Amino acid sequence: MKETELFPPLSKYLGKQGYQVNSEVKNCDLTARKEEELIIVELKVRFSLSLVYQAVDRKRLTPSVYVAIPVTGSGKMPPNYKNMKALLRRLEVGLILVRFLKKSSRVEVVLHPQPYKERMARRRRDMIIREIDGRYGEFNQGGSAATDKRISTYKQEAIRIAWFLNSHGPLSPKRLREMGCGAKTQSILAHNHYGWFNRVERGIYELDRSGRKALGQYGEVTALLEEGSN
Repeated sequence: MKETELFPPLSKYLGKQGYQVNSEVKNCDLTARKEEELIIVELKVRFSLSLVYQAVDRKRLTPSVYVAIPVTGSGKMPPNYKNMKALLRRLEVGLILVRFLKKSSRVEVVLHPQPYKERMARRRRDMIIREIDGRYGEFNQGGSAATDKRISTYKQEAIRIAWFLNSHGPLSPKRLREMGCGAKTQSILAHNHYGWFNRVERGIYELDRSGRKALGQYGEVTALLEEGSN
């Protein structure tokens, strides 16, 4: 598909709304004018950073700037559609999908360029703060792949509990908290997410074989715990 194939359906769509449509005006792919209103549409066969650059540059000429990309079929959406819309919304750039069907085409204006007001994702922000505050050491490497083994605050706390149980034998959640474990000690032991703990009697837990094996895999973490206990 070529970019030129996007122009006819867009020209027809805008023309029906009373706009005078022109192509390649001062390097703008498509312009649509109605009295003093000016719309600029940049056409590309796929969404790209260069398309975003063009759209941002056109915002110096008019607030009504759109990017238009093709899609095929009645229900298919572009790759990364949600992220694409989020980015364009922040840049106050509109998005038009030119949908090519078997015997026709359809223009879908899915996003208009409107003033953007950032809304803070407070719940996600609070989760980050809690994760930062809950760590007692930094054992992850920035930029590592999502599939790499990572040590979260939750896992750090589970390792700390396991270390104390390994060092002192069966203990209660209360005693573990007194020794330096966190407020979620009871929950971590009860849920036993990693399968490291056994309840030997009511309110008393011990480290099982899998937990001792896990401690051997996190030597860097246990070394920090040993250093802090000295």
